[in-house]
Amino acid sequence: MGKGLVNTYTYKDIEVLYEDNHILAINKPAGIAVQSDESGDKPLIDFVKDYIKYTYDKPGAAFAGLIHRLDRPVSGVILFAKTSKALERFNKLFKGRDIHKTYWAVVKNAPPKKEDTLINYLRKNPQTNTSKAYDKEIEGSLRSELSYKVLSKSDSYYLLEINPLTGRHHQIRVQLANMGCPIRGDRKYGFQRSNPDWSINLHARKITFEHPVKKEPMEIIAPLPSDPIWRNFNI
Repeated sequence: MGKGLVNTYTYKDIEVLYEDNHILAINKPAGIAVQSDESGDKPLIDFVKDYIKYTYDKPGAAFAGLIHRLDRPVSGVILFAKTSKALERFNKLFKGRDIHKTYWAVVKNAPPKKEDTLINYLRKNPQTNTSKAYDKEIEGSLRSELSYKVLSKSDSYYLLEINPLTGRHHQIRVQLANMGCPIRGDRKYGFQRSNPDWSINLHARKITFEHPVKKEPMEIIAPLPSDPIWRNFNI
């Protein structure tokens, strides 16, 4: 997945959305794994370390702390801590659910309602790296909740805004597919065909939080990918 991008991407291609002495926020392209995986491809966190090392001419290995994750085929805003103190404080913010993420997704099928809250119980299958949604709690499942609303409609697709209230494995992908709206390109969860670049049309659009050191309110928005499908909506 994303082999062409992985083979050409360098730290110089990193799109910085915000940076200070404590935080680096970038616009992750679809197709690059955040951490090392079975593919053996260089992960995003290593590109980030290269960016810090060479941009600031740091001797030895640079520090970059992983604060949260995005699936490989997903694009959008992702945060890294540049100091161990910032990483520790960010971890506390996440545990306290004080960091809020907003996603945009393109789906083919009309949602049952223009806006709604979905509550399911998700159980992960480690063998297939997939999760399945259930209406009731079963052994090994975790309660999963998100809200969505329809932002716009094109000739062929719907644009949804999603706010997850929990952070489960493939949560948005699974819950949207479970209500009959698999994300465009997401064959793993029921869409009929892949996108040409193996991405899926799920984009981490916005993240809001209190700066862990400066204690200021932060809002970081990631521009949409170049895929023209995003330009078909009146937004």
